[in-house]
Amino acid sequence: MRVSLPSIQPYALPRGSELPAGRVAWRVDPTRAALLVHDMQRYFLAPYVGDPLPEVVANTALLLTTCRDLGVPVFYTAQPGRQDPADRGLLTQFWGEGIGAVIDSDPAAADVVAELAPTPHDVVLPKWRYSAFQRSTFADQLAAAGRDQLVVTGVYAHIGCQATALEAFMRDIQPFLVADAVADFSRAHHDQACTYVAQRCGVVTTTADVRAALAAPITTGVS
Repeated sequence: MRVSLPSIQPYALPRGSELPAGRVAWRVDPTRAALLVHDMQRYFLAPYVGDPLPEVVANTALLLTTCRDLGVPVFYTAQPGRQDPADRGLLTQFWGEGIGAVIDSDPAAADVVAELAPTPHDVVLPKWRYSAFQRSTFADQLAAAGRDQLVVTGVYAHIGCQATALEAFMRDIQPFLVADAVADFSRAHHDQACTYVAQRCGVVTTTADVRAALAAPITTGVS
């Protein structure tokens, strides 16, 4: 059976000038957007030994503050610490027992890291598959909040973040992958996810650009 996660060597995050060209000119709107903090649990961050994790955590924290200040809904995904084999399904064959394999030695392994901890006003969704929409009420909650844009942060860019962005697109929700607020197994995997999203399902952007757009909402009408 395959063991869980690889060791992750430090790498530099892509900068704005290095992002792939996109196909659409969507812009984040605070009246339409929701923020997703994807799987930023101790277990998934443990393989990082340095960059880019500190910058990704700092940028995600900035986005959390901005969104909470503006009343933009915040969602988290978090895999349960112990999963019944029937619930875990095929994930076990790719990734082993996951968090359950280490929960005895690290009872806090399933916790979101302290710097990004959810507040009582945020929504934490149990995570069962790569996409946050699978086996969850995520789509219904976004619809109930009147949100049709999703700002995606977290780990891992080419797995759950990309899958969630793609499914958002297929549900007519505009995804925005924040290139300097996601992390991956390597720079090559990171770039792969950015290119896929930019060319197939969404917008690849930066923390600074998202915050600027949120602070200057789109206005319509005749002046």
